[in-house]
Amino acid sequence: MEEDEFFEDTMESVDSNALDDIKKEDQSDPASGTILSLVQERYNKASTARETEEHRWIQAYRNYRGLYGPDVQFTSTEKSKVFVKVTKTKVLAAYGQIVEVLFGSNKFPISIEPTTLPEGVAESVYFESNSDMQKAKGGPSEEDKKLLPGETMGDLRERLAGMQDKFEPVMGLLKEGNGKTATEVTFHPAMISAKKMEKQIHDQLEESGANKQLRVAAFECALFGTGVMKGPFAVDKEYPSWSDTGEYSPTYKTIPQTSSVSIWNFYPDPDASNMDEAEYVVERHKMSRSQLRSLKRRPFFRSNSIDSAISLGESYTKEWWEQAMEDDTQDAKAERYEVLEFWGNVDKEVLEGHDVDIPSELSDMDELSVNIWVCNGQVLRLVMNPFTPTIIPYFSMPYEVSPYSLFGIGIAENMDDTQTLMNGFMRMAVDNAALSGNMLIEVDETNLVPGQDLSVYPGKVFRRQGGAPGQAIFGTKFPNVSNENMQMFDKARVLADESTGFPSFAHGQTGVSGVGRTASGISMLMSAANGSIRNVVKNVDDYLLGPLAKAFFSFNMQFNYNEEIKGDLEVKARGTESLMANEVRSQRLMQFLQVVQNPVLAPFAKMDYIIREIAKSMDLDPDKLVNSMSDAAIQAEILKKFKAENPPPAPEPGVPPQGGPQGAPAGAQVQDTQGSGGGNIGTGTAPVPGEQGFSGNTGQQQVQ
Repeated sequence: MEEDEFFEDTMESVDSNALDDIKKEDQSDPASGTILSLVQERYNKASTARETEEHRWIQAYRNYRGLYGPDVQFTSTEKSKVFVKVTKTKVLAAYGQIVEVLFGSNKFPISIEPTTLPEGVAESVYFESNSDMQKAKGGPSEEDKKLLPGETMGDLRERLAGMQDKFEPVMGLLKEGNGKTATEVTFHPAMISAKKMEKQIHDQLEESGANKQLRVAAFECALFGTGVMKGPFAVDKEYPSWSDTGEYSPTYKTIPQTSSVSIWNFYPDPDASNMDEAEYVVERHKMSRSQLRSLKRRPFFRSNSIDSAISLGESYTKEWWEQAMEDDTQDAKAERYEVLEFWGNVDKEVLEGHDVDIPSELSDMDELSVNIWVCNGQVLRLVMNPFTPTIIPYFSMPYEVSPYSLFGIGIAENMDDTQTLMNGFMRMAVDNAALSGNMLIEVDETNLVPGQDLSVYPGKVFRRQGGAPGQAIFGTKFPNVSNENMQMFDKARVLADESTGFPSFAHGQTGVSGVGRTASGISMLMSAANGSIRNVVKNVDDYLLGPLAKAFFSFNMQFNYNEEIKGDLEVKARGTESLMANEVRSQRLMQFLQVVQNPVLAPFAKMDYIIREIAKSMDLDPDKLVNSMSDAAIQAEILKKFKAENPPPAPEPGVPPQGGPQGAPAGAQVQDTQGSGGGNIGTGTAPVPGEQGFSGNTGQQQVQ
């Protein structure tokens, strides 16, 4: 990407607003204590406020893994400790459906479009080609302006609109609006800018691995109720390269990056119910020595402060929830460094104490948004928030919105009680089956010789002593009530379906009865099941896709100097567009296509758009399958020449054309006109009495 260097000049422009001490000999900072205490104070506040959430997440994690917590106590009579991992099945079903909706077309589901009334750029402009084109040197040739086979005047104007570079000499002659005559050429600057911006953002997201990161966030969203992503932030990416002599000489380009943030390392403002209300966010990093050193290559990190932090030794201590999620008890001290990344508002006086130059346009503000990194009592980075308008580059998407918390509610929490019920009934069923499947032995010891081993095994001999006659050893069967337990288990499973909105048939359960036994019934049930995910995908659109795409849009508007991608544009998240059943959407498009095949209606249909939408409804990439208008015209010309050079063979004399005589059904084989009986019965001319071939003439003279 040649445009990746566009960040360098911009980053240089904000250098004065950063605390960069790479070249400073004295790293002492008398005001650093204020910064350190501020970051630590807000981190502690956020950590304390989310303790309740952490207990919910631990329970969700255990239900997903099939682990009993220390609060579950088993009696001495309970033998079975089985855990039915229905939670895992439901979480993976929800996660899979979210991923299928978002990435069914293998593209990040966002688009850039012009606003309803674009400002600063015309929605459409035109000029008179017959007169104005004469003034344009190097404009489209006469060959360019000819109609291609199968092309309409609208297609011609659309094709010429792509030759914007050829119209530079007549830019002063452009008139706003759409051309209304056949010789007036119209193109759409706003739409052209929107598509270039969209391509730019898609390229940046793909290069940053955003699809993979979104999948990670979607999984935590389904399991814990909240998924978090972060970006864009500038990083130097290494591109492998070798010289002609085989020497490895990589190149580095600064690109916008995005990443997923584990919910466990996310500490937002506890007083905010969504990210728009958040005053700050603290992210907790667990870094190795090499990872900490690699921060030196990122913009505005203080090299000497990083070295000082490393020299003080490892500082990472595991939280209680980290030890709770480990299968084996390990030392709480880890050979890692704890690094806190802070985004939020800081008093202007504090920044002035750090000799940070405040831009003149912000001098009247009491608080300013900054980014701070701290480790081992060292300020690793202090820089003004580079985004305009100011944003905190974290995006939190809830699975199910909690009205009084920034953190959402996930699948595991919704079915926590039903998971407990299913485990209880299953354990009772297993214990009862084990108990009823074995014989209980009753022994009358008065009839046996004292001191004998009363254990029972095949061939066991008991010695009897004198006494009243009667049976000394009795066998008793314990009643089997496991069926009743399994019935209760099934009812609890139905409750899990209802509480999560994911019926069991949606993730492969067999034995569905009633309407689900037919193909149309299954389609209807699956469509109803899709309704449960509708609100979830809408949350993904509103809380993640839309804000993240807007952040990339603002990033490019601010730091990208390519004016062709800029304009009065808006970002739209397209995740919910896939909620309509694709087969239904495809059928509607095909029906419409049949309607517009009418020669009267055909000129009014946008065939290119219809075909592209049909491809999308089939989860196919239209950019790889559908030709542009010019390519379609070339293909039409090729087919025309092929048909002209390879005409269909002429029918032989006396042989009806392929498909039978006029009026015969397609594929019907016709009996010969002589009535000889060759071939299958079909449409033909039956002989009349007296004619040659009539079976009634056998042995008789032919009628003259």
